[in-house]
Amino acid sequence: MSARPLWQGRALAVLGIVLVAFSLRSAVASLSPVVDHVARDFPMPSAVVGLIGTAPPVCFALFGLLTPLIERRLGLERVAVIALGAVTVGLIARGLAVDATTLLVATALVFAGVGMANILMPPLVKKYFPDRLGLMMTLYTTVMAISTFLPPLVAVPVADLAGWRTSLAMWAVFALAGTIPWIVMLLRSRAEAAKPAAAQAKEAEAASADAEDPAGEALSFEDATALSTGPIITAPSSSRVFSRLLRIPLAWTLAAVFGTSASMAYTAFAWLPTILVEHAGATSQQAGLLLSLFAFTGLPASLIVPVLIVRFRATTPLYVIGALGAAAGLIGLLLAPAPSLVWLWVLLYGLAGLMFPLALVLISVRAREPETAVALSGFVQSVGYVLAAVFPLLLGILHGATGGWQVPLIVLTALVVASVPAGVYAGRPVTVEAAWERRHGRLW
Repeated sequence: MSARPLWQGRALAVLGIVLVAFSLRSAVASLSPVVDHVARDFPMPSAVVGLIGTAPPVCFALFGLLTPLIERRLGLERVAVIALGAVTVGLIARGLAVDATTLLVATALVFAGVGMANILMPPLVKKYFPDRLGLMMTLYTTVMAISTFLPPLVAVPVADLAGWRTSLAMWAVFALAGTIPWIVMLLRSRAEAAKPAAAQAKEAEAASADAEDPAGEALSFEDATALSTGPIITAPSSSRVFSRLLRIPLAWTLAAVFGTSASMAYTAFAWLPTILVEHAGATSQQAGLLLSLFAFTGLPASLIVPVLIVRFRATTPLYVIGALGAAAGLIGLLLAPAPSLVWLWVLLYGLAGLMFPLALVLISVRAREPETAVALSGFVQSVGYVLAAVFPLLLGILHGATGGWQVPLIVLTALVVASVPAGVYAGRPVTVEAAWERRHGRLW
C-alpha cells in the first residue's frame, strides 16, 4: 500500500503551510531594500536602523519561549491564525508609519508574528503530514527560499512606481490569505466534534485501511483519525516538558545546529558585503551580487535536503558538507581574498545553507508527538536565535577592536567547525522522548 495522497482531505493544510512559509521571509526581507525611500519622508536614525536589523532574531528568540505556552492553551491552528494576524496588522501599520518610532513598533509586531509562526511550522507539518514529511518540508523550505529572493527584486521597482508605503504594505495580502485555510479548518474541527462518536470511529477505521507511514507500516488508529478528520486538539503537554528539554543532550545539539545555521545567515546578511568591500576589494555592486549568490545556494538545498534526511537519513553527511564547505569558504576569504577567487569562496560559504532546512526537518523527526515538536521547536529556535542575535554583534565589536576582518573571520570559522560534533550527534535516529525515557521514564 502506498502513502495517502498529499491533497486527500488536507488541501487546506497544504495551502495554509505554503502561505505561512511565504509570509515568514517576505515580511522580513521587504523592508531593507526601501529604507532609502523611507528616509526621504522622515529621518531614519542609525540607531533605529540598527534596532530593526537586530529585531528579527531577538523577537524570534523571545516568542520561541512564549509560543509553546500559548499553544498549550489555544492549539496549533488558533495560534497560527493569531501569528498571521499579527504579521498582517504589522505590515499594514508599517506602510502607514509616520516616523521612525512607529516604523520600529510596526516592524516589531511583524517579527513577533513571524517568531510565533516559526515555532509552529515544524509541528504543523508533523501533525498534518506524518506520512509526507520529506515532501512537505521540501515544499515549505523551498517557498521560504523563494520568498527571500522575491521581495528584494520587486520592492524597489514598486516603491519607485507606487511609493514605499505600498511596497511595504502589499505583503500583508499573503499573510491575510494565510489565515483563511486555518480558520476554515478550525470551523471544520468544530463540526467534526459535533458528529456522533460512532460516525467518527467508522471514518477513522476507513482511513486506517488506506493510510501508511513513511516506513511502510500501517498508521495507528489514532494517527489515522488525525489524518481523516483534520485538526484534533491533543491533550495538553505537561508544564514541565519545556524545562525537561534542558536536560536532554539531543535538544541542545539540535539548538546548536539551528543556532549555527542562523548565525551563518545573519552574519552574512549583516557583514558579508562590508567584508567583501573592505577585505576583498570588491565594489558595492559586486558585493550585492555576491550576497545574492550566497542566498541563492539555499534554494537547491531546500529542494534536496528534506528528502535526503527523511528517506535516506543523510543528516550527518549533509551537515559535515555544509559546515566544512562554509569553513573552506571563510578560510579562502581570510587567506586569498583575490577578486578572481572571491566568488568561489562565497559559493563555498553559501554551503552553510544546507544547515537551515536540515535543522527544520530534524525538529520534526526528532519529536514523536506534535505537542513535543512544539516544545522542541520553541526551545531549539529560542536558543538558536539568541546565538544569531549575539554573534553578528560580536563580530562587529571584534572588527572595531582589531581594525580588520581577519579575527572575525577566524572566529566565524571556529564556530562552524566547532558545531560539527553537534551535527553528528543530532544525526542519530533518536527522538527526544526516547532519549528522556531511557533515563527517566515517560516524558509526558
